[in-house]
Amino acid sequence: MALAFDEYGRPFIILKEQEQKTRLRGIEAQKANISAGKAVARILRTSLGPKGMDKMLQSPDGDVTIMKLHTEVVFKKFPDVFSFWRSANDGATILEQMDVDNQIAKLMVELSRSQDYEIGDGTTGVVVMAGALLEQAERLLERGIHPIRIAEGYEMASRIAVEHLDHIAQNVNRCKRPLAEISVKAVLSVADLERKDVNLDLIKVEGKVGGKLEDTELVYGITVDKDMSHPQMPKKIEDAKIAILTCPFEPPKPKTKHKVDIDTVEKFQTLRQQEQKYFDDMVQKCKDVGATLVICQWGFDDEANHLLMHRNLPAVRWVGG
Repeated sequence: MALAFDEYGRPFIILKEQEQKTRLRGIEAQKANISAGKAVARILRTSLGPKGMDKMLQSPDGDVTIMKLHTEVVFKKFPDVFSFWRSANDGATILEQMDVDNQIAKLMVELSRSQDYEIGDGTTGVVVMAGALLEQAERLLERGIHPIRIAEGYEMASRIAVEHLDHIAQNVNRCKRPLAEISVKAVLSVADLERKDVNLDLIKVEGKVGGKLEDTELVYGITVDKDMSHPQMPKKIEDAKIAILTCPFEPPKPKTKHKVDIDTVEKFQTLRQQEQKYFDDMVQKCKDVGATLVICQWGFDDEANHLLMHRNLPAVRWVGG
């Protein structure tokens, strides 16, 4: 490449060896485009499924991005400076971080982005499937089949697949009525009929692994996804009177630095009895107000947990909100 000027002083660029460059045509151009699409699918294929591997991407600025499950970790140029932010390990997120120049590869990126916008899931699967279809199309091209005929075959296969999905989807239609009733009851329970307004933020949908779709139920109240602090505490309490503690279930700590010297067994026993008496008084105060269940915003140690279990006062700890 050289820079020259015309008689008016205007610059123009001279590209050398242009006659040696050729434009791809026909089957070679089609194979080149298919290879670009297969390359993108090959990158995402190893991140698909429960055993999918993480991806490490390096930006032009030198930042290294590690795409992990539900977390994106970015390490800066200096090892002592790093930051975290939430992200999903899906195809759309990975492709967004990649610098793609090929037009066919950009179509694969748009395919993943459209899937994320329309459905919100399956962004990796659509790219991997598109790559597999391109791989099979390449074999058909080598056999001399015209690309239009291949596209028509894929359209026909797509219609057959959609019809089959409609057929097998009829098995879950029996859940439409119960789920619709649950949805209507949930909306009516939080709706302001006078103002004709509904605050959908008051309705929370919780999903649990296992079970069946028929196990779905509506709970009027608050669901706390926590276990009892002690495994021997009762799992079911009817007509419970709940005491909500926003303070830690432990002795108060001094605001200044302190040091306790214990040189005899008697002093240790005295300190232990004083701490146990403090726990006992807290448990007794909860029992005196008639509480049958204690929900603590903070945690408590094993001694307090053991005392709660022996005083027949079930408790749940580490409940934020």
